Amino acid sequence: MSDQSGKDEGATPDGGGGTATATKTGGPGALGGLTDRLSGAISQVAAAGALIVVFVVLSIVAPSFLTADNLFNLGSQTSVNAVMAVGVTLVIITGGIDLSVGSVAALSGVLGVMLMADFGFNPLLGILGGIVVGAAAGLVNGLLVSTVGLPPFIATLGMLSVARGLVLIATGAVAVFGAPESFRLLGQGVLGPVPVPVLLILIVAVAGHVLLTRTRLGRYAYVMGSNSEAARLSGVPVRKHTTWVYVVSGMLAGLGGMIAASRINSGQPNFGEGLELDVIAAVVIGGASLFGGRGTVWGSLIGAFLVAVIRNGAVQLNIGTFYQNVLIGVIIWLAVWWDFYQRRKLAGDAG
Repeated sequence: MSDQSGKDEGATPDGGGGTATATKTGGPGALGGLTDRLSGAISQVAAAGALIVVFVVLSIVAPSFLTADNLFNLGSQTSVNAVMAVGVTLVIITGGIDLSVGSVAALSGVLGVMLMADFGFNPLLGILGGIVVGAAAGLVNGLLVSTVGLPPFIATLGMLSVARGLVLIATGAVAVFGAPESFRLLGQGVLGPVPVPVLLILIVAVAGHVLLTRTRLGRYAYVMGSNSEAARLSGVPVRKHTTWVYVVSGMLAGLGGMIAASRINSGQPNFGEGLELDVIAAVVIGGASLFGGRGTVWGSLIGAFLVAVIRNGAVQLNIGTFYQNVLIGVIIWLAVWWDFYQRRKLAGDAG
């Protein structure tokens, strides 16, 4: 991507989770943007419907699924993916991808626990330290994409390997223990009847929604995803906002890593292997387009819960992890095919 200094006022985001309006350099136009948003809404409704159906079916065929303990665990398990999915949603809206979130979460969780266990940091500072580690990894990703010009796939694939290697170097491939007992509150605590991780999902989701709909970073993300060159010519600081998008994704990966570490009160160097598959699946199932320009936080949360319910139900029914991965992969195929089909139809209508 390239950037051009200029005034921000020249951009024309639609502000509603869809593509930008047409510019002199191209674009789907107002009618196309409306159709695209409608397609995204249909995808979200379909995902919500699938979530309800799967939930009801599992409640019938797996007696232990609809128990308080399992639902509590389901909410806590979903929190890691859901929090990370909010950041990945922002990246995908710009037309990028973040394959490094699983490894970054592991690195953040391990280093955050080490700050508490080895350096005496209190839990709050340890958690903040983990988030800062994630933000730093996101900054590197963002600079590689926006300044160096690497494709997002390559930049974040490299970070996946770098972060995983750093985790193993820092720990010697051995789990890190010794965090204070109070650290467990982040991943295991309750506030009244509500698990703290579920409250974190709500807080992050609301913040993410506000960022996408009420800030320049969010509005420009849709514009850049719809037509990066048009955004640049309209005066959008593409490089700066692209970098910030990856920083946000890294921060939330760091928070997800700290939640996961809190659940077992230790830093596990092998945590997060393959986690990016579930996170990206959640975002795509929730209606975001891998082509950019479309996606919402609430859709991604629906996708995250659907993936979590499928995996939880599969465990209840003694279905192995290998089969779960096959099912999630097929769902990704279907979601991307639907997006591709809608875009081809839109292009045909415009023609």
